[in-house]
Amino acid sequence: MTMKSPHPDPRVQRLVEAFETLSPAALARLGEVYAPDAVFKDPFNEVRGVPAIAAIFEHMFRSLEAPRFVVHEAVASGDQCFLTWDMHYRMRRFVKGEQTIRGATHVRFAADGRVVLHRDYWDAAEELYEKLPAVGAAMRWLKRRASS
Repeated sequence: MTMKSPHPDPRVQRLVEAFETLSPAALARLGEVYAPDAVFKDPFNEVRGVPAIAAIFEHMFRSLEAPRFVVHEAVASGDQCFLTWDMHYRMRRFVKGEQTIRGATHVRFAADGRVVLHRDYWDAAEELYEKLPAVGAAMRWLKRRASS
């Protein structure tokens, strides 16, 4: 399931399209979406600037097979936006078959419509670590212990 219709805010629609069509070739155009001093933060990274943001996505494309984003919802108010999304991918090692990470992104837009703050929220333990063979067994055991 993807967004049912284009978002009425052109800044949001450009961002959604950038995520859903992200590819190694598209990384050269990240400066059209992100301001030069944009901040990007996720559970593993915190960087500033388009080259550093591009490096995160380059690493994703090198580390995973066929990663792709599907944006489900986008809510915007003023200079802020909140997206919910799924990232589909296959691991090069460890787990076979397509995997999914479910997450959300908070974005703040600059006056020119480009992103100045990108903050991803997703549960690395549930969405990633639990899927790894040795680490996953330990994470599932800890989760059971914590809930009992």
